[in-house]
Amino acid sequence: MTTPWLDLGSHSGRNYSKGRPVAWQILWHATSNLVFKKWWFPSRLRPALLRVFGAEVDDSVRIREDVRIHWPWRLHINGPAWIGHGAWILNLEQVTIARDVCLSQEALLCTGSHDRHDPAFEHANAPITLERGAWVCARAVVLAGTVVGDHAIVGAGAVVHGTIAPSATVTQTAKPTTAPVLSSSPDRAPRPT
Repeated sequence: MTTPWLDLGSHSGRNYSKGRPVAWQILWHATSNLVFKKWWFPSRLRPALLRVFGAEVDDSVRIREDVRIHWPWRLHINGPAWIGHGAWILNLEQVTIARDVCLSQEALLCTGSHDRHDPAFEHANAPITLERGAWVCARAVVLAGTVVGDHAIVGAGAVVHGTIAPSATVTQTAKPTTAPVLSSSPDRAPRPT
């Protein structure tokens, strides 16, 4: 099957509803940028502010500064849970985070995607679920439609999609390889590896 040429001018957004009126979206983005993400706004008050905008978040959830949440009304977090500095929850669809989950610094949960086989590049969004005790490490990326199982670990910098089995560990770390050191000097042979 060949991939069609994109025609972004025909994109209509037909597969994506923001879930709230434009005024509510503007109010959230202003509140997020002027208050919610700021270092001086107390962590203990962030769950309450999210609830004002429709999120279901326990008071025992700890949310650090610079956390970006696209649409609070599509967020459910059971506590206790930790959301680390600079994490980004791009929740165009529902994101569900169970108790005892740690979402580390600058991790990305991205429920948004596009249909590459559609010339209009329409949305192909899907929810994300982090089950009890899961740990999404620093700068890891969890893509649309993913379920991270109980106590599973998504290692630092890893990119995951699909179902991650309970207690599994997914990493991006490759074993380093040692290449022979070549020398232009005739009296030095390459070092063995």
